[in-house]
Amino acid sequence: MTPEAKVKKKVVATLKEFGAYFFYPVTGGYGRSGVPDVVACYNGFFVGIECKAGSNKPTPLQQKNLKDIAAAGGISLVINEDNLSQVGQTLQTLGNGKQQTWLSSKKKP
Repeated sequence: MTPEAKVKKKVVATLKEFGAYFFYPVTGGYGRSGVPDVVACYNGFFVGIECKAGSNKPTPLQQKNLKDIAAAGGISLVINEDNLSQVGQTLQTLGNGKQQTWLSSKKKP
């Protein structure tokens, strides 16, 4: 397992612990390049997580996508071995907010 794969595995474990919806986007020539490694939704918030190992940094295209997510009101994170706890801290903060999903906030007939 690569060092980056280890970071992804730990990020996903935290997302599972919080009950977040998540997936790994696969571009494979048909998707959009530069999207974060993990896309999640928690408590009605969109979260894009770019996983890196060691001192590796996001590429310019990855940085642009992370900035675009933040500009659209989402949460964008760059996570490595040194700041893995930021995922849980972010989800904890989002969980303390008043945000709800659209479907759960709809009144039942």
